Amino acid sequence: FSQDLNSNLHVISNFSFNFRTSLPAAMFSRSTVSIWSILKKCIGLELSKITMPIAFNEPLSFLQRITEYMEHTYLINRACSLSDSRERMQAVAAFAVSAVASQWDRTGKPFNPLLGETYELTRENQGFRLVSEQVSHHPPVSAFHAESLVGDFVFHGSIYPKLKFWGKSVEAEPKGTITLELLKHHEAYTWTNPYCCVHNIILGKLWIEQYGTVEIVNHSTGDKCVLNFKPCGMFGKELHKVEGYIQDKSKKKHCVIYGKWTECMWSVDPQTYEAHKKSERRGDNKKQKNVRTTENDDADDMPEVQETVSVVPGSTLLWRIDSRPAHSAEMYNFTNFAMSLNELEGGMEANVSPTDCRFRPDIRAMENGNMDEASKEKERLEDKQRAARKERAKNEEEWSTRWFQMGTNPYTGSQGWLYSGGYFNRNYQDIPDIY
Repeated sequence: FSQDLNSNLHVISNFSFNFRTSLPAAMFSRSTVSIWSILKKCIGLELSKITMPIAFNEPLSFLQRITEYMEHTYLINRACSLSDSRERMQAVAAFAVSAVASQWDRTGKPFNPLLGETYELTRENQGFRLVSEQVSHHPPVSAFHAESLVGDFVFHGSIYPKLKFWGKSVEAEPKGTITLELLKHHEAYTWTNPYCCVHNIILGKLWIEQYGTVEIVNHSTGDKCVLNFKPCGMFGKELHKVEGYIQDKSKKKHCVIYGKWTECMWSVDPQTYEAHKKSERRGDNKKQKNVRTTENDDADDMPEVQETVSVVPGSTLLWRIDSRPAHSAEMYNFTNFAMSLNELEGGMEANVSPTDCRFRPDIRAMENGNMDEASKEKERLEDKQRAARKERAKNEEEWSTRWFQMGTNPYTGSQGWLYSGGYFNRNYQDIPDIY
């Protein structure tokens, strides 16, 4: 646990101001921009080197976007308070699902962080603080480290998002392991996020699905939670569904977890779940089969969202999503938490690192509704970054990260970026000028 915990906690705490509940300006219409002219050359390629028009962005950096993992920190706090390890696993599983819930309907692309860009967030009401840094530009890698203000947990990882364009859709593979350590219980959990796909990039209404298997391992007990984020399927029956189970090291199932990543997650014992499924299937066979019709062959129509989760009697609610603000659709479909992430309040400027995302002029201009200035600033920052890279190459200098170092994850044995401490000491000498 880092030694700099007590320094400057008051600087950016939620007691200094009330968080804003909307952005300064509504979002810019994307309907005037042809994405096809840019993307038709990119089918099957990785998109990290393609410059996209700013109209497809949202006014947050990817570093701020990954901070949204922390929106439901109360689930980690709940895990810390539980005495039973399987109940802790249920809370951790709910947290892992909740961490991707903010992506629902978020079809804007976050800004690619500049090399050396940072972001910090302290939330006393939720009991955590976080720092992140862009540690690599090609490939793009974002490292983050969050810790409990009372010493209960550490949550960290490095994310390397691989984006691919498949003609009608963009798929993001979130490479990188996430680690949650519950310090008082001497437990560590690791997992990787599911795939995310944005459909109808060219034509039709944009919509998002998450799919793939997420395995959460408790390295202390050998218990494992296997979560299957289901692709939407032929009739959209599986859209947003997540289903899985907790098993011990001898592979005995102790608990079924089910729900939707856009709504809620429940747990129930396996026998009850299976019996319920059997009776449901008997009922389904008596119903008339659906026939799928496609009105528009060029767009992957988003399935009508089915009725909400059908709750198995005897289930326990693990997590339910918070409702979004009424004006969310005009504000990039941001949650209340996301609305506040780029807020720059009095007192911050003197204390936050000069590399913090809140000082990025292109994101700030976009947030304020000034798209022309945002576009110019984005180009200027990218040119400045390229020039700095050439200068380093000429002088045969390596880029050195400031707050994270490459190291070995002690639980998985894999290489990753680990926080080296000291950020909250507020000593920002020799910080690179990236803006």
